[in-house]
Amino acid sequence: MSASDFPISFEFFPPKTPEGQTKLQQVRQDLYALKPAFFSVTYGAGGTTQDGTLQQVQAILNDGFDAAPHFSCIGATRDSVRAQLHEFKAAGIRRMVALRGDLPSGHGTFGEFRYASELVEFIRQETGDHFHIEVGCYPEVHPQAKSPEADVQAYVTKVKAGASSAITQYFYNSDAYFRFVDEAYKHGADIPVVPGIMPIISSTQLMRFSDACGAEIPRWIRLRLQSFGDDTASIKAFGLDVVTDLCEQLKNGGAPSLHFYTMNQSAAVTALCKGLGS
Repeated sequence: MSASDFPISFEFFPPKTPEGQTKLQQVRQDLYALKPAFFSVTYGAGGTTQDGTLQQVQAILNDGFDAAPHFSCIGATRDSVRAQLHEFKAAGIRRMVALRGDLPSGHGTFGEFRYASELVEFIRQETGDHFHIEVGCYPEVHPQAKSPEADVQAYVTKVKAGASSAITQYFYNSDAYFRFVDEAYKHGADIPVVPGIMPIISSTQLMRFSDACGAEIPRWIRLRLQSFGDDTASIKAFGLDVVTDLCEQLKNGGAPSLHFYTMNQSAAVTALCKGLGS
């Protein structure tokens, strides 16, 4: 499967070592073959990987593919965001993922923006329709939300502030996605909601990520992964089956596209896309 068959996109994080840089160059080349609609590149807490994020975005743009930096507003001022928007425009960037972001360790204040909706609104005020603005959403409820209703309302506020489309936190229950989309549409938030897809390649890594971000691992998946112990081949084969089936459910149910969290690796997402295209 490629973007010519069904739209797909991929996410990277900025490498911290020369070895990571070299590896990601090859991963990018591998995934270019799938002709994705765009790549997104993450942003560290408080903007700590800002330079690396922009370097990767620029490299992808130079290779002829669309790329979107993550852009968080924690600790930012209106002046600093305005300057960053000018830098994006000068670099030829037309798409971004606008997020509140996380407070880095030892960082005590939010800055002039407390919510992603305020960032989205400011970007629209400053740049009009220049940027395609992606926002995040949580089909299984943001871990810091006061209630499911409050979480949907926070998302609706981002949409009304000017978001173009949304990318979800990863999940393994398609019903959660479809229910979230239905609820959002009832509130007038009718932009495309793209499922975020996390390949399963390591059970310990998946458990750690999911505990940190609030993504639910269904009990039957958790138990099967635990039963494989250190059998990496069985974990990967099982994960490929589970996530391929999830993607098929989402495609058949009307999801507009799929966004893959690559963890800077190409093998798992390439296998997923090939399985979906067969």
